[in-house]
Amino acid sequence: MLRSILFFVALALASWPAHSVHADTRPNIVVLLCDDLGYGDLQCYGHPQIKTPNLDRLADSGIRLTDFYSAAPVCSASRVGLLTGRSPNRAGVYDWIPPATTPKPDARDQVHMRESEITIPHLLRQAGYSTCMAGKWHCNSRFNSTEQPQPGDFGFDHWLATQNNAAPSHKQPQNFVRNGEPLGKVDAFSCQFVVDEAIGWLDTVDHDKPFFLYIPFHETHEPVASPEALVSQYRDVARNDDEAQYFANVTNVDNAVGRLLEALTQQRLRDNTLIIFSSDNGPETLARYKGATRCYGTPGDLRGMKLHTTDGGFRVPGIVNWPARIQTGQVVSTPISSLDFLPTFCELAGADSPTSVSMDGTSFLAVLDGQELVREKPLVWAYYNATNQSRVAMRDGKWKVLAKLDGGRLPKMQNITSESLPIVADAQLTDFEIYDLSVDVAEAHDLSAEQPAQAQRLAEKLKVFYFELVANSHVWQPR
Repeated sequence: MLRSILFFVALALASWPAHSVHADTRPNIVVLLCDDLGYGDLQCYGHPQIKTPNLDRLADSGIRLTDFYSAAPVCSASRVGLLTGRSPNRAGVYDWIPPATTPKPDARDQVHMRESEITIPHLLRQAGYSTCMAGKWHCNSRFNSTEQPQPGDFGFDHWLATQNNAAPSHKQPQNFVRNGEPLGKVDAFSCQFVVDEAIGWLDTVDHDKPFFLYIPFHETHEPVASPEALVSQYRDVARNDDEAQYFANVTNVDNAVGRLLEALTQQRLRDNTLIIFSSDNGPETLARYKGATRCYGTPGDLRGMKLHTTDGGFRVPGIVNWPARIQTGQVVSTPISSLDFLPTFCELAGADSPTSVSMDGTSFLAVLDGQELVREKPLVWAYYNATNQSRVAMRDGKWKVLAKLDGGRLPKMQNITSESLPIVADAQLTDFEIYDLSVDVAEAHDLSAEQPAQAQRLAEKLKVFYFELVANSHVWQPR
């Protein structure tokens, strides 16, 4: 009898499906992106009132990056850079993208991420990953229209999105579209709704295949709205009800992240899932525009806010967590950018990074293993609509460089066309400032006069990479 039992057990094991015995061991990848969340808005980044226990645990059990950068100091450009691993200028996305209405002289109605751009989900899907997006798209001016490519055209198997902000607010938004079908009003707060979508999608995919999940939250961008139960927790510590709303908005995102982590754990996916949490740019300035009444985000000790090329504009929280690989409790000061996601994810997936176009990111897998990151290119930003006069910036090792164009005389521009390109191409970098960010995170002490040789070296380096970027940026044709 025992011999018969052993025979049938051996037969069952021999006939077990091969994909179950040899399951794909490549990691799942989750990118969580907040909107307008400041460097100092999380408890683990020093906020004195806002409670973010789930994100704090994510940082404590992984890596908290002190020098993480977004691809731009403004939303659309930042998102395009994240998805492509290229400066958004190369894709022709220089600023936020308004919805297309009528033709504009600067061609902003035409701006979108063109279908020729090669994206993370496209490459990962080719490598065998399931792919999903749920949240804010903001990569085109004609959303859910056949006139421009949509999320599904860039490699997402499943997508839930809005063109820009949740409307009329984060509470019960009415502008979500799922795979091309408008949903109408949903009875939930935006961050919770997109996590519901993500969890529901996870229930449907083959867990023998790895997945890529991109969740760009609408929070904390205006119009801010938060659950009353959370707002009431902050009224005693906030200066006013609007600030309590903002604090609660961050905590609502934290709660949503906690729900997603719990779902990954329950489905036994958590251990081999690389999770990255960050923000698209720095915090919005209170009352900068009419509806910005609840913009109480903070850049912490950094200088500037959203739309600035000082670090407050694009140095943002960066949390990396992967239980199967990353040692817990690390704080890493290596400069890393969202431009680095594409080459990093391609290396993990065994996919080839694009070679037909100029890339600006570098794989940071070495950092996850406690090794040094060797970056061939410095990080360079050219934002022609910057609030501060220095429209061009560079991070090179510990050094930050700022430069004006033609002494600050170049007019602000939200888009570059064939007509305006000559003005930009002929403008010269001037008024260089250099800062040692290892001792001066506030960019308060310009060292250009004290260290002229260093200033000259960095200025020449910035010129090389800036003018290469200008020469290889897409420009739009007014019509």
